[in-house]
Amino acid sequence: MDPYEDPPLLSLRGFSKSFAGQVALDRVDFMLEAGSIHALLGENGAGKSTLIKTMTGVVPRDAGTLCLGGVEIAPRSAAEATRAGIATVYQEVNLAPNLSVAQNLFLGRQPTRFGFVREREMRRRARALLAEFDIDIDIAAPLGSYSVAIQHIVAIARAVDLSARVLILDEPTASLDAHEVEVLFGVMRKLAARGIGIVFVTHFLDQVYAVCDRITVLRNGRLAGAASAGELPRLDLVRLMLGRELSAATAVRTPAAAGGDVLATFAGFGKAGYVAPFDLTLRAGQVIGLAGLLGSGRTETARLVFGAERADSGAAVVAGRTVELSSPRAALDLGFGYCPEERKTDGIVAELTVRENIVLALQARRGVFNPLSRREQDEIAARFIRLLDIRPPDPERPIGLLSGGNQQKALLARWLATGPRLLILDEPTRGIDVGAHAEIIALIRRLCAEGMALLVVSSELEEIVTYADEVVVLRDRAHVARLSGEAVEVSAILAAIAAESPALRASEAAE
Repeated sequence: MDPYEDPPLLSLRGFSKSFAGQVALDRVDFMLEAGSIHALLGENGAGKSTLIKTMTGVVPRDAGTLCLGGVEIAPRSAAEATRAGIATVYQEVNLAPNLSVAQNLFLGRQPTRFGFVREREMRRRARALLAEFDIDIDIAAPLGSYSVAIQHIVAIARAVDLSARVLILDEPTASLDAHEVEVLFGVMRKLAARGIGIVFVTHFLDQVYAVCDRITVLRNGRLAGAASAGELPRLDLVRLMLGRELSAATAVRTPAAAGGDVLATFAGFGKAGYVAPFDLTLRAGQVIGLAGLLGSGRTETARLVFGAERADSGAAVVAGRTVELSSPRAALDLGFGYCPEERKTDGIVAELTVRENIVLALQARRGVFNPLSRREQDEIAARFIRLLDIRPPDPERPIGLLSGGNQQKALLARWLATGPRLLILDEPTRGIDVGAHAEIIALIRRLCAEGMALLVVSSELEEIVTYADEVVVLRDRAHVARLSGEAVEVSAILAAIAAESPALRASEAAE
């Protein structure tokens, strides 16, 4: 680690923390300079969340010292940390979406006179505060009416106005599109220019190199390394995070030629105002990728195929017979499985154990009058925990306590336990660490080789071209192109996304 001539803005020395005898942090050092954007990286379970929580007093540390501006502090809660000058903005913005932007900015500290809130003054201050970030919005509108990016900026503005000298951003870009990411990065750069130190937690390596000055990597609760971003090549960074060389799972694969037997066909399948009618053929042993910008209709297509939304046009034929995909239960009975994008809200049941989450879909298919015995549940859970390397390997641990990557593996286990013929994966690698990322890609390839049909939604174009046999490109809630074989390339996908629609060209010609 490079020496600092002057005391850093934030200094952590020897931070340690254990939970029930399991070491989460082992004598970790971390330093943040004023005016620096510092990436904190590592696999899920590496200790990033624990470091943030111990730093901000959410959980007590077992050992270590924390200095802010050269002065030792020991916050015992997030509120104390904020008052001291360390504020955190989490991925799920912890504000009140039903209240106005101004009310959120000054929640708990509204300007008052004679016991009444001075609404005009609060709105004036809100406009002035957001103007510092070049944000011009209706501050009287409910916060929930704005995009996630704006909600994050409002949360950041509130934290900064609370005299934050250190700002911790925990996965702020996970749900943002490219434009929103750039808007957020602009705000981060402005804050750094004012001398605020920013800790940026993310899984997106491209973003690290786009905005960060320095990088610290944790692995298995220990400091794996720290360096300036300009002095740490991408491959070396991945080695630090994994503790090993990249596996063959990340190498480019030659897609299969045609796949096996036809499993399902969808002809003119669609729903008005949801997804335009489309044709789709799914074959055993083949991966079909769905690519496009956010809001292009990728998730909507997946939900229609699984029966989570009911089509109002077209026909579906599965295993040679016309079927009604009227509900997820109907799809489950046909041998379909679906891992949704929002695993925390639509996938896992956080209060249930890993075992209970894994057997959930299989039990639903068997019905209430044919319950799985506890022995069957234990055997199924143990098999998939071992197969997918779910960590920690404790089937009775509440799944909400697992890292994001391990929650994703448990969701995959849930559907694999049903022995599906078709598995639909919506953003299977979003928000997980690079190690779990490689393991899930390897699993996709293995399932394909074993004859399963897969329909995979992904915004990671470099990733999708490594395993997809065909890629369907979507734009404006419609299927606009289908690429196969050697045509499955990032450049071809981008060209299809950016291509001008025939309808627009015809309209311009008529004018």
